[in-house]
Amino acid sequence: MRPNRNLMAALLTLPLWLAPGAAGAQATDDPQFLAWLEGLRADARANGISDSTLDRSLVDVAPIPRVIELDRHQPESTITFETYQARIVSPTRIKNGRAKLVQHRALLDEVATKFGVQPRFIVALWGIETNFGQFTGGFPVIHALATLAYDGRRSKYFRGELLKALQIVEEGHIDPARMKGSWAGAMGQSQFMPSSFLSFAHDYDGDGAKDIWNTQADVFASAANYLRGVGWRDDITWGRKVTLPKGFDPALVSLDVRKTLGDWQALGVRRIDGTDLPTRNITGSILQPGGAASQGYIVYNNYRAILRWNRSHYFAIAVGELSDRIAGR
Repeated sequence: MRPNRNLMAALLTLPLWLAPGAAGAQATDDPQFLAWLEGLRADARANGISDSTLDRSLVDVAPIPRVIELDRHQPESTITFETYQARIVSPTRIKNGRAKLVQHRALLDEVATKFGVQPRFIVALWGIETNFGQFTGGFPVIHALATLAYDGRRSKYFRGELLKALQIVEEGHIDPARMKGSWAGAMGQSQFMPSSFLSFAHDYDGDGAKDIWNTQADVFASAANYLRGVGWRDDITWGRKVTLPKGFDPALVSLDVRKTLGDWQALGVRRIDGTDLPTRNITGSILQPGGAASQGYIVYNNYRAILRWNRSHYFAIAVGELSDRIAGR
């Protein structure tokens, strides 16, 4: 989405950034921060942001201690691939995903036709990112980004995202008081960073606002527009589980190695049930996200598009598996 963020840390800190009261920010009289803020205002004005937007967006802005704490102490994850998949592709999420697919079928089919993205993938991303819109984050995005831009490990990156968040307000998509998200600034039901919002958010209902917080049509269309923008194809799937022959060369297990399905077939790769691979003329790569001797997967170009959304193999496999299960595969 966008995001060059640590999925595992986000997963483990989820209850923290949703905690009541965690998002509060107090006005500050810190002269260093106020001087920094004046520099930000000057940069924003140079980028076309009006004083009116700056006054509305930066009222009482101050560093949020909880954001700094989360950024500096992201937990190291020891969760295994298998445990992660069991948690994310859970029976409850599969059941709810199937219900959402039915509930929003007409709208999803419209979006699928317009953007060329199968509905099951839109629903899977929605389910994994925010549990189908239930958990979108409680931090004021502009305050959180200001915190990270002023006192963060990646100040330049977050300053850029903050300026883009101000541009979103300038364009009238959302009032700054309602712009809520994660502690790192990911917003709405699709958890877009501001840069991804500006590149891919879509006003599907035509009301003049790209509302990824509350308007379902905009949420689905924005997700689909993102995937289309990073090379999605609706005539292929993401990949599938496979069995690897005994003595399979581990050097071939890599996204950097691409071969046709026919070539992989000749090397002994088979579907999980032992039958032949599809005969289509497409390329794929072999992965074992759980490590050597773990479950193997053959993944196609759509898998690479999912990685553009979130650069985690755990995440991308979960999206593919959940989409399959939602569709009853």
